[in-house]
Amino acid sequence: MRSPEQHPALPGRAAVQGWAARIREFAAAAPVPVKILLIIAACVFALPLVTIGLFAALIYAPYALWTSQRSPIATASVALWGIALVAARTHGLTGPRYLLLVLPPAIAVLSHVGALGRWPVPCRTAAWALLWSLPVGIVLASVRIWRSQPLVGPATAWLIALVVVGWRLAKAMQDSREYSRRSGLGGALAAPYAVAQAGAPPWAGQPGGGQGGTGGSASAGGSAGAGGSGGPGDAAAQGGPAGPGSPAGPGYPGDPAGSGSAGSGSAAGQGTPGAPGPGAVRAAQAAQAGAGSRSERGQRRAAAAAAADWPSISVDDAMAELSAMVGLTAVKDQVRSITASVEAARRRAIAGHGTEKPMQHVVFLGPPGTGKTAVARIVAKIFYAFGLLDRPAVVEAQRADLVGEYLGATAIKTNELIDSALGGVLFIDEAYSLVNEAGDGQGDRFGNEAVQALLKRAEDDRENLIIILAGYERQMESFLAGNPGLNSRFALRVKFPTYSPAELMALAEQFVQGRGELLDPDARPVLRQIFDEVGRRRLADELGNGRFVRSLLARAGQQRDVRVMAGPAEPTAAELVTLRGEDLAHGYAELTTRFRGYTDTPTVEGALAELDALVGLEPVKRQVHEIVAQLQVARLRDRQGLASQPPSRHFVFTGPPGTGKTTVARILGRIFAALGLLVRPEVIEAHRADLVGEHLGSTAIKTSRLVDSAMGGVLFIDEAYALHNEAYSGGDAFGSEAVATLLKRAEDDRERLVIVLAGYTADMDRLLRSNPGLASRFSTRIAFPSYTPAELARIAQVIAAHAGDVFHQDALPVLDSIFTQAVQDGRIDTLGNGRFARSLFERACASRDVRVSLQGDEASAADLTTVLAADLLTAYRELAG
Repeated sequence: MRSPEQHPALPGRAAVQGWAARIREFAAAAPVPVKILLIIAACVFALPLVTIGLFAALIYAPYALWTSQRSPIATASVALWGIALVAARTHGLTGPRYLLLVLPPAIAVLSHVGALGRWPVPCRTAAWALLWSLPVGIVLASVRIWRSQPLVGPATAWLIALVVVGWRLAKAMQDSREYSRRSGLGGALAAPYAVAQAGAPPWAGQPGGGQGGTGGSASAGGSAGAGGSGGPGDAAAQGGPAGPGSPAGPGYPGDPAGSGSAGSGSAAGQGTPGAPGPGAVRAAQAAQAGAGSRSERGQRRAAAAAAADWPSISVDDAMAELSAMVGLTAVKDQVRSITASVEAARRRAIAGHGTEKPMQHVVFLGPPGTGKTAVARIVAKIFYAFGLLDRPAVVEAQRADLVGEYLGATAIKTNELIDSALGGVLFIDEAYSLVNEAGDGQGDRFGNEAVQALLKRAEDDRENLIIILAGYERQMESFLAGNPGLNSRFALRVKFPTYSPAELMALAEQFVQGRGELLDPDARPVLRQIFDEVGRRRLADELGNGRFVRSLLARAGQQRDVRVMAGPAEPTAAELVTLRGEDLAHGYAELTTRFRGYTDTPTVEGALAELDALVGLEPVKRQVHEIVAQLQVARLRDRQGLASQPPSRHFVFTGPPGTGKTTVARILGRIFAALGLLVRPEVIEAHRADLVGEHLGSTAIKTSRLVDSAMGGVLFIDEAYALHNEAYSGGDAFGSEAVATLLKRAEDDRERLVIVLAGYTADMDRLLRSNPGLASRFSTRIAFPSYTPAELARIAQVIAAHAGDVFHQDALPVLDSIFTQAVQDGRIDTLGNGRFARSLFERACASRDVRVSLQGDEASAADLTTVLAADLLTAYRELAG
């Protein structure tokens, strides 16, 4: 689609434009005294600045010729070389000299007129004309062979220049006729189908092909929209009257200028009187759209939409908009692949091979805020520019826009929505919500009705509509797998990745520039720190990626407004648009307060210190330290590009109750969060009742909801062996369904979740043997030993210290003897290990309180906080029975 004469722009061009925009923002925000000083400086240095500008223009000319720049500035820079040459080499009579000086500007103007400005590159036309004419004119004017005829030199130069311009014009017209001939063979890709299906008269099937740049819909006369090169129906080339513009189309075979610019307008085709313009084609397309509608109301909507005067768009314009988006490299590659396929199909149609329009429905997969809607709009522009769609409009919808209030109304509502989108793109966000499994296990009849209506229309109107289904990858894959028709009609998948911290920073820079605001020098480090924190804790998806950046800057802007208006002095213009680091930090705090546990920012050192402070559990501590070392080494290997085994994220804790399994799970969550492997260190505790439903089908739903609630943290399932109950006749179907769902989610969400299964050693062995998938996905086991009497005594003392109490010296031997007796009798596991120590202390405190209450006001502080041996013995008798 690029002209053979064109070359890509220099890579620094965007950076120069960005700096220019920042300079404009600074000038706009500068106080009035600063602006006055800038004006004075400009006046003082006007002559040097003009000189520098002239030299810059002279330097720009070779670059413009090499890269085929089509702007008037490029042509003017070439003309400036001609003026400089004449000024340097001609002397004597002023008349001939002035005539030669006028020649370069005149040729520059002619190079942009009519077909010369649409087909050849204007700056090259000017360069050719001046290169052939000026040397001859300067030589004749200097030699003065005919002294009585001083105007011979300028006249000869003008004549040669006009001959060269005429040659370029003739070549342009020849290219135009060749373009018309090729277009007449196969036509543009879309317009023949649109007109023929609408039952238009025979002449409408011969488009003039006047689309430039992107294959817009062609009429008999054609059109050339802004941004596209004019076709044979262009007013300047055909002599027909100009009318309203239609979409610019891609450079067809024989188009030397590709996506060059041309004025909006269309012409009567091939000089045929009465040939219809774009309005007639749009009317025919409206009739076609109406024929596929399911109601008169839908037909009226489609006809009105087709008759609208939409802007001229070229494929190059749409692709430039795509390229300007931050990140999304894989998405851009897929869209470019789609565009290349459409272009190849268009060329096959021109050559007479194949007539089917390359329309396809698409699925966008990815988290929110990653540009799915923006890319959908670009896709609409691309297909509109190729002439495959009537308008570059995107109709956005969700479940509520398709589902009715009763059975039967849903199909009507869905069809009306599709009617409103005919000729454009229908974008359904969170499409997976169309099929919600009810709590009673029944299917979603309303959602299924909408899906069936959507599938039928997707097939019936496939040449007049593109449907894009969007949503989270896991939910969308499950939704598509549930209906074979969806998988076959929506075969193309485009995956949108989460934005990286660097991409979030680039988005922030764009948003700030777009809002006309400025960042204080201390704001950028704060912004980078925020995005690094979000990336480390993998919170970008939950915060909304690009939406989070927009919300962050909006909150920071509100805080900035409060700050500057609360000051004693009148705020300056710069203060009103400048964001500081404190504003960003305040906005970030507001946005993250709704996330459970987010304000708790753990560190690996702090988590390990908490682990080491636990009483006993030496084997557990040693194994957790090993796990941390493996995680840290894996992260270091990833940073250096070395292969590494993915870290284990799911664990089995075996051992008797009360041995600190839940506490260690919390510490493990803090470690994973500190290493950036989890969003937050929160632990969700669950038992069999939290996973198993009341009937088959509801268990999977209940288990998935529980997993969703723990997403980003740790799911701790205590007594997990209860999910496999051999006592049930015929097997535990409910528990098996919960295990199967848990296994699938453990695999699908392994990057966002840690699952810990806990229970007695023998029972957990039985559970793991019941399903081979459990043993493979929960391969890391941590065994928790029973506490020794000394460890239990130490635990009791730690609990008392946290409560502000102490054991009397006489009570410590009693405490040791109680725990020793429980361990020797083999009852410590039944009593609950650490839980027994806590229960013993609490019962002893209750006995102490009864005893001290009898003293009334005479009780001292020591009496109120000291546990005696008698209190312990009373408590043990109550607990031991």
